[in-house]
Amino acid sequence: MTEMMRAIVIDAPGGPDVLTMRNVPVPSPRAGDVLIRVKAFGLNRSELHFRRGVASFGSFPRIPGIEATGVVAADPGGEFEVGQQVMTMMGGMGRTIDGGYAEYVSVPADQVFPFASDLPWDQLGGVPEMLQTADGSLRIGLEATAGQSLLIRGGTSSIGLALAVLAKRRGMRVFSTTRRAEAFDALRSVGVDHPLLDDGDVATQIRKVIPGGVDGAVELVGTNIMKDTLRSVRTGGVVCFTGMLSDEWTIPDFYPMDWIPNGVRLTSYSGGAADLSPAALQDYLDAVAAGEAIIPIGKVYAFDEVAQAHADMEAGSVGGKAVVVVE
Repeated sequence: MTEMMRAIVIDAPGGPDVLTMRNVPVPSPRAGDVLIRVKAFGLNRSELHFRRGVASFGSFPRIPGIEATGVVAADPGGEFEVGQQVMTMMGGMGRTIDGGYAEYVSVPADQVFPFASDLPWDQLGGVPEMLQTADGSLRIGLEATAGQSLLIRGGTSSIGLALAVLAKRRGMRVFSTTRRAEAFDALRSVGVDHPLLDDGDVATQIRKVIPGGVDGAVELVGTNIMKDTLRSVRTGGVVCFTGMLSDEWTIPDFYPMDWIPNGVRLTSYSGGAADLSPAALQDYLDAVAAGEAIIPIGKVYAFDEVAQAHADMEAGSVGGKAVVVVE
């Protein structure tokens, strides 16, 4: 008899109502794959894009979700012990293979990260993609070093909050933007030194504090404000384009000499699971357990509240990472 599980399935693009829960067969892991019993998963804007039908790739019907956290249920290759705590992310999850919005997910072993932690699942579920993106933006996109100054554009997003946490652990001076002055306390709570109200001219605010500009910036809002972000950075500094909270992805009639100030470097980060090491993951979880870092969770949802979670994410009302607890 086929074992069944609950999963969220999208048959065709649309609003949050297309996220329907149904009973489907538990995946059968092949050699080289690991079956994970999902305890919790985080929500990501790329899943919102996929649900709307504007993602760059993927097919329907599909169980969405580019990340999951749980325990090993089966491993035909014998790389992991049953019951081992693990996280997984990316690698086509929720696009070309079924993803984490389910009680079980089967993924390639090379995108499975073991860890050991007593933190609750509603915290652990928010870590994989958030940590990988924030860590990769700093380490690969900016090549950030201790003592540098950093501007985070879109600071109250889950990635923005995680960036602040990681940057402060690197000993960086952090500027971070928000469109709401009432969010300043939330920014300060993750270590931000200089909360900034985003009035469209952040460069002027930055240069009142650091006349030459910051060493680096991570753009999370989109191309609609990136010109101002580029003008916030010193000559020889770097802007890393990581996110598109505004859903502004492209620049019409892009003229580099108008957009990019002299000597400022523009990079991007959109890496995958291979960019995050198990050691970096464990170090972060240990730091959280020791009270030296936090996981910026905005709101936790039950499994049958996924559609509401998507609606809240779309409305920008979560205020951090949205996490769904499966059990």
